[in-house]
Amino acid sequence: MATSGTSTFNLDIDDLIAEAYERCGLETRTGYDILTARRSLNLLFADWANRGLNLWTIEQRQTTMVIGQAEYTLPSDTVNVLSAVIRTNSGQTTQQDISIDRISRNEYLNLPDKYTQSRPAQYYVERTISPKLYVYPTPDQAQSYIFRYYAIRRIEDAGAYSNTTDIVFRFLPCLAAGLSYYIALKVMLKQFYEEEFLRAAQEDRDIASVYLVPDMGN
Repeated sequence: MATSGTSTFNLDIDDLIAEAYERCGLETRTGYDILTARRSLNLLFADWANRGLNLWTIEQRQTTMVIGQAEYTLPSDTVNVLSAVIRTNSGQTTQQDISIDRISRNEYLNLPDKYTQSRPAQYYVERTISPKLYVYPTPDQAQSYIFRYYAIRRIEDAGAYSNTTDIVFRFLPCLAAGLSYYIALKVMLKQFYEEEFLRAAQEDRDIASVYLVPDMGN
């Protein structure tokens, strides 16, 4: 029997949302159904970032050091830095990659003279909304040192419904299952709320005795 000869299967956002709704026994009926599913999808990507390494999001990056400068802004999609080296004499036949140790916020805070100049030997990553890198000592040679590192980047947003997702194909079943779980939570919680409201509304009534008086008029 012949095979397809291709291995390019993927799901765009529309198909992924339809698959997730079908797993819940539902259909997308309004534009809001698709909108809320896409929002859930982006929240699911954030959850995956919190769960640990997603190998396809690891990238090698670099930052050129500036003489006397301790603080550097990292790309905004940086989740964390896994490992790093200081490259010396970049672009030359004598270049070397020398290990550099990561230290904690408290250790960096307690360095007495943060602007001592030499080859950087330690670094601290400030994981804020705009992540920053701090090196110690500060570089003593302009354009001579490059901070090369492996970064975990954010998974790209879902974006347009015609897009495919920024994940490897082997995670597609997991992604569909996760999205259907998020959708089911919304549907089930809404149903639970409606049941609770109905129960409360039925109880919220006057329970005084009712007296019926016959009309004795002509």
